[in-house]
Amino acid sequence: MRTDDFHRWLSQAANLTPSQRERALASLSEKVELSDVMAAIAEPQPRCPHCHYAHCVRWGNAHGLPRYRCGKCHKTFNALTGTPLARLRHRERWAEYAQTLIDGATVREAARRCGIHKDTAFRWRHRFLALPAASKPSHLHGIVEADETYFLESHKGERHLPRPPRKRGGVAAKRGLSHEQIPVLIARDRDRTTTDAVLPRADSQSVSTVLAPVIDPDAVLCSDGNAIYRAFARQTHITHRPINVSAGVRVVDNAFHIQNVNAYDSRLKEWMARFHGVATKYLPNYLGWRRCLERFADTLSPSLLISQAVGV
Repeated sequence: MRTDDFHRWLSQAANLTPSQRERALASLSEKVELSDVMAAIAEPQPRCPHCHYAHCVRWGNAHGLPRYRCGKCHKTFNALTGTPLARLRHRERWAEYAQTLIDGATVREAARRCGIHKDTAFRWRHRFLALPAASKPSHLHGIVEADETYFLESHKGERHLPRPPRKRGGVAAKRGLSHEQIPVLIARDRDRTTTDAVLPRADSQSVSTVLAPVIDPDAVLCSDGNAIYRAFARQTHITHRPINVSAGVRVVDNAFHIQNVNAYDSRLKEWMARFHGVATKYLPNYLGWRRCLERFADTLSPSLLISQAVGV
């Protein structure tokens, strides 16, 4: 903003109503937080995102962000180059859009609140969620609870469907488990560290692919009586404590249960219901979205969510 424009704007501050002043202060506070995130992204000596060369120099400014030039490949870049938010416009609305993600707003509601087109809101959603979806814990320790939950397969948004369309999510053609149900593995330790994955099939090999790299060798795996966990534990030599839930058993030895992971499943399903069916190809993004909300809980702010979206 130019100096004369700023003084003209400032001269009108005395005419604001109390509620307008509160809104202005809240908006200014949020903009400061967003600028802090942008400053954090712009490292003093950034590394080139194209060739990863460490020696880069300032090369002016563009669109409100400092630009740099690589001393090796001579390409220019800014703090957002190479991140999922690169080339997104209306940066002044990112903080408000991030708040809609924290609130769990639908695409149309987010578009209305931010004054953008619904297609833009949809595109922003999956740009903002790309890195949180890929950010998963490197290990689970102690008592680890694991359980699988299922989501109805969805081709939402596709032009050519392999079956008749369903309205607003709909129901499966067959009762119980079938090829229409997509298995999702949820694993969670007692520190509330959570990982998840969409499985190609509900078998021990798929479970092993997800859990073997992250579960500590001395951990204790708690699950229901499903044989896939027993097979995984036998293959990896991990201590396994199955809970016979079907027989009414809830807790074994006053310590081993799967109530935490079951509660997480319930919260996930209840939260997902607002979207009336999620396209299966986007399901990992929604799982990452929910993990981010659970991880930061009440401390999650628009600026923190933006920092997660750009990998800071």
